[in-house]
Amino acid sequence: MSMRIESESVVSQSGQAVSIHDESVILLCASLFYFRIPPELWQERLEQVREAGYNCIDVYFPWNFHEPHEGIWDFTGMRDADTFLRLAGEAGLWVVARPGPYICSEWDGGALPSYLYAKEPAMRIRDNDPVFLQHVARWYAQILPILGRHEATRGGSVIFVQLDNELDFYDCSDPAGYMAALRDMASAHGISVPLIACAGQGGLLQASGLTQGVVPTCNFYPDDRDPQFESKVLHYREVLRGMGVPLLVTETNRSHYLLRRLLSAGAKLLGPYLQVSGTNFGFTNATNNWGRPLAFLTSDYDFGGMISPEGHLRDEAREAKLLARLIRAYGRAIAEAEPDSGGSWSVEGDTEGVFGPYALRLEGGGELIFVTNGEDRPKSIGLLRDPGTRVSLSGTWTLAASRSLALPADVPLSLWGMPGRLISSTAELYMVEQHKEGAVLAFHMEGDAGEIALAVEAALEPIAEGMQVVNREGQFQLRLSGAETAFCRFPLKDGRQFTVIVTTRLKALLTEAIHLDGTMTVSTLQPASHGSDPLPAPAWQFGTREGWRPPIQAVSVRTSGAKAEFLERLGVYRGYAWYEAKANRIDADRQLQGFLVRQASDVVSLYADGIYLGTWTPGGASVFVPVEGPGAERMERIQARVEIWGHSNFDDIRLPALRLPSLKGMEGIVAITAIHDITANWRVNPDVGHSPDGVDANAADVLWPVVGFGSWLTSDHPSQHLFRRSYIPGDRGNAWTLHFPKLQGHARLWVNGADAGPIHPMNPFSI
Repeated sequence: MSMRIESESVVSQSGQAVSIHDESVILLCASLFYFRIPPELWQERLEQVREAGYNCIDVYFPWNFHEPHEGIWDFTGMRDADTFLRLAGEAGLWVVARPGPYICSEWDGGALPSYLYAKEPAMRIRDNDPVFLQHVARWYAQILPILGRHEATRGGSVIFVQLDNELDFYDCSDPAGYMAALRDMASAHGISVPLIACAGQGGLLQASGLTQGVVPTCNFYPDDRDPQFESKVLHYREVLRGMGVPLLVTETNRSHYLLRRLLSAGAKLLGPYLQVSGTNFGFTNATNNWGRPLAFLTSDYDFGGMISPEGHLRDEAREAKLLARLIRAYGRAIAEAEPDSGGSWSVEGDTEGVFGPYALRLEGGGELIFVTNGEDRPKSIGLLRDPGTRVSLSGTWTLAASRSLALPADVPLSLWGMPGRLISSTAELYMVEQHKEGAVLAFHMEGDAGEIALAVEAALEPIAEGMQVVNREGQFQLRLSGAETAFCRFPLKDGRQFTVIVTTRLKALLTEAIHLDGTMTVSTLQPASHGSDPLPAPAWQFGTREGWRPPIQAVSVRTSGAKAEFLERLGVYRGYAWYEAKANRIDADRQLQGFLVRQASDVVSLYADGIYLGTWTPGGASVFVPVEGPGAERMERIQARVEIWGHSNFDDIRLPALRLPSLKGMEGIVAITAIHDITANWRVNPDVGHSPDGVDANAADVLWPVVGFGSWLTSDHPSQHLFRRSYIPGDRGNAWTLHFPKLQGHARLWVNGADAGPIHPMNPFSI
């Protein structure tokens, strides 16, 4: 099946390469989000990315950031996407634009406006649903013309437009139809660059529908030292090559150690997620399930990438520049390179924890041999090629701890305008400079020994410092001895000069320029921040509230009837609200036992008659709040402060508030006047799990054993039992709730033969 797109776009793709303006490129792409960075700092961050060697950024465009209320659009100030894209182009960065409608990104609701959740319940978000797509069409009508103005086709820098985001994590009933609808909207707005759809967990079909005109891409978040990682990536590379498109890794980890491993497997877009950190301003963070069923994400949005939220450059920025220079050194040859599935290379020596070698066949001849040390100790290894080939690496050399190297083999020097051949090297080529007077190649190495083998037609014997040169009939062995910097200058027969510089990895990280005479310009060790001098501490003073408006408006709601209204239905999408009600004490002569707060999220603080009862985070479930002490029996006036921490950006069934379309606030509060323990004397059918017809809630139970709830022992695993008990609650109340406080598994409840729904440990109430 071929997915290749024919269009008038200046961006083209094949199974082998990505081409922009007829130039094949490797895209080194950093996530950079304008909505998490003050606009005064946009240009600085973009320049920092470019100076680190990256040639591309990816950027989400959050729908709910630009439509804070239904039908009200804002593209000014911090929301000025048009200006941001213009600045990206001026910085010389290509752009992968990701307008959703859903973006994830640990952002409030994944950028879906929460007013959608208050619409008709039958609407299916992120699916081929006409009602949902009508709303998406309004958003696309706003954002796609902006993206279109900045397309590479029209002289701008947008080279891809992504539709939705990691749809394979969501239970979309019709991914092909949904993607086709989004594709058609993009086409109707004149988008001509390739459309892409990323798979979050490898489901290319589920993420893109394999829809014609939509290119599937991959997001990989492995353990950086997974020994099987390359084989997984190579699998997807072959699948996509069969579709006629390259492997584009739209998201992955931030270490350049891992990016090298991706490069070895033929990836043409390397997209580490969040190399540029930022901040979630004004209640725009989400709730999530990171490591626990309920996680409140903070305002700080920093995964430890190469640029901190304050704009400080971290050590990884040096690694970025080193990888970028390697890619730039090989140019078109690596941009059109293909993985060698033959596996003609092998490694010897201390090979435990060494991944590879993996060979990348360069366009025009030669190979890059990638070898990776997955352990925290250096290895003494050697590389061998199958007998009968003309390339070999002699002896052993040091592969430093936690290092991945790309070593050249049989590479024609014509790649850099020179006659001859780079036969082999135990040092990595990281920088090339070409001049009309010749060319200089810079390598870095670790350890005290190594070798570079060259075939050069020299007019005279070369001049060398810091290395031994052995001439064997035009083939030169440059034997390295661990000098901090060494060089060899070859005078060529055509009057030009060819220079090889070898230095340590530390100096390679700090290199600013290399010269034909074998010298280098090296920066200081500490990377400099591009930020301005720190501001002096502010002088605080008391100010009046005149003319002041809060960024998030709090509202007060008086409930009527048995149920309260969820906040989104009241027009509250962020921040907090106060609920107030008077308890309807039908059973007023009984002592008040507590309050049951129903379906509450995210942060609930409860007050009764002005007395603070506590704060809870139920995650959309119900919570029982006991009351005791003087005056408890007379409590009537109830107030609840409910804060929306953020709508979930991921769909998780374990708690109601973690569902993607979950509503916030609460459904109501019930005054509890009596609590009855009914854990004893349940009848159990222990054989219901073996019934071919499933559970019969009305089956005769006269011979069922009588036990405590959940206490029947069995050797079955998993087990399924039916428990039944009769109980008459009486007529001194208007609502009854069943609470299963020690439930350890999932169950389904029937009341008088009617299905009352599921119960589970995280929400053990049935109302």
